[in-house]
Amino acid sequence: MASLRQTPLTCSGHTRPVVHLAFSDVTDSGYYLISACKDGKPMLRQGDTGDWIGTFVGHKGAVWGVALNPDATRAASGAADFNAKVWDAIKGEEIQSFQHKHIVKSVNFSTNSNYLCTGSTEKLVRIFDLNKPEAAPQVFSGHKNGIRHVTFFNNDTQLITCADDKTLRVWDIINGQEVNRLDFPTIPNSMEVSKDGTIITTTHSNIVTFWNSKDLTKLREYTVPTQMNSASLHPDCSIFVCGGEDLKMYKFDYSTGTEIESFKGHFGPIHSVHFSPDGELYASGSEDGTLRLWQTTVGKTYGLWRCIEQSSALQDTAAVLNNKQEVPAS
Repeated sequence: MASLRQTPLTCSGHTRPVVHLAFSDVTDSGYYLISACKDGKPMLRQGDTGDWIGTFVGHKGAVWGVALNPDATRAASGAADFNAKVWDAIKGEEIQSFQHKHIVKSVNFSTNSNYLCTGSTEKLVRIFDLNKPEAAPQVFSGHKNGIRHVTFFNNDTQLITCADDKTLRVWDIINGQEVNRLDFPTIPNSMEVSKDGTIITTTHSNIVTFWNSKDLTKLREYTVPTQMNSASLHPDCSIFVCGGEDLKMYKFDYSTGTEIESFKGHFGPIHSVHFSPDGELYASGSEDGTLRLWQTTVGKTYGLWRCIEQSSALQDTAAVLNNKQEVPAS
């Protein structure tokens, strides 16, 4: 039997670099994937196949951050037009728009979907009450440079942020105060909180680090072959994947740091990497304007992948045909 090789599904449709990705939780109708792109048009897809569902049209600048609430009924986006927007993910309509004074780089929903947090190049973090959209947001200040990522944390009692000031910070939502921080030698490019909330994954330079979320003590740290822009830990904490400047997707053993495999598929640096909520695949977004979906277990029947012996050429053809999308003009 021919040895199995990774055959990613290629999701086209964007016209500029894809800079951020986010999954929903698993819902009654599967799970969903949203992409942020410099073309200003976030796209919603079926998570396990990459099939295009719709495009959110309304931003007037590059979209830098996106999020889906757990049940995929709402989407959020932050953009270079100084706005964070909340969308009806079923109808595709804009629900709310929150004006900022500079580029909005990151957005995330609270677990109950009642609140939206945003991080901007103003160096500020905000929490908006989506049930009282006219109310002034809660503002958190202290970072010395633009915010890269912000998300709710510790059962929505805290926020966690990382920024261009080379710090990661934890904030108490009730009193608005910073309660913990990490300092990095270089800018932390990415930050992910594990599904169970116990592990924080960061990348800076060519280093992937895993932190205990309770006290920010270091659990593991691995030096990898290239500058990594993003890393994601499997839901069962057995492996992690990362991607960056050398165009390759890497998979490592979490316990030992041993490289399991690496695959080249993109034609530009990789900006964002995330495991699906069920851990069966991971998605990557790249400077080349595409998203790719990769199998966690190569050769397993899942989504559009079928566990049948094919030549590599047939596999490649099937991947392209299965995922070819026509995106209507907005």
